[in-house]
Amino acid sequence: MQTTTGRVTRRRIRTRANLLDAAFAVFAAKGFGHVSIEEICEAAGYSRGAFYSNFSSLHELFFALYQERAELIAEQVSGALAQDGPGLDVPAAVDRVTDVLLLDRDWLLVKTDFLVHAARDPDVARTLLEHRARLRGAIADRLARARGHTALPAVLGDTDGAAHAVVAAYDGVTTQLLLDRDLEHARTWLKQLLTALLTDGSGTPDHAKH
Repeated sequence: MQTTTGRVTRRRIRTRANLLDAAFAVFAAKGFGHVSIEEICEAAGYSRGAFYSNFSSLHELFFALYQERAELIAEQVSGALAQDGPGLDVPAAVDRVTDVLLLDRDWLLVKTDFLVHAARDPDVARTLLEHRARLRGAIADRLARARGHTALPAVLGDTDGAAHAVVAAYDGVTTQLLLDRDLEHARTWLKQLLTALLTDGSGTPDHAKH
């Protein structure tokens, strides 16, 4: 009985993952408001019964998809920032973070859909704000651990202010990326913005010059 239950659980987990992957591709191609449950089932190769055994609605699936991807990116950013020692090599850290954040234009399309959806639903907005706060928190925590080794521009205030500036720069650059589809320009521009924000703008942290 335990073996059978284990097989069912693994199959259910795999089915859910496949539905999420299929939904991601369909949402990125068509947009949340233009997708039906049938289209997702067809893309995943499952019946409506398989869908409803995992999700109660398209809204729930979309929410689960956003949570999965947002948490993955937050982990990737944290990992990229954690590779230095107690100091922080800002240009190198910026390179790693921008590589993580700008690899997937489809994710940006889905994220933008979710942002618009959240703007019209206060409950969804609260969850989106929580995810964004966690991302900023990971950045602020790393910057705080580097204080004393790496000086931040005084205009940003504290590490939380610097983290807000980093996320704002990312939001602006990725909006442009969605329109012009120029990934290399977006990556270069974001690196320049973040380096200017987190150092004196020259690409060399203050502590390395003294």
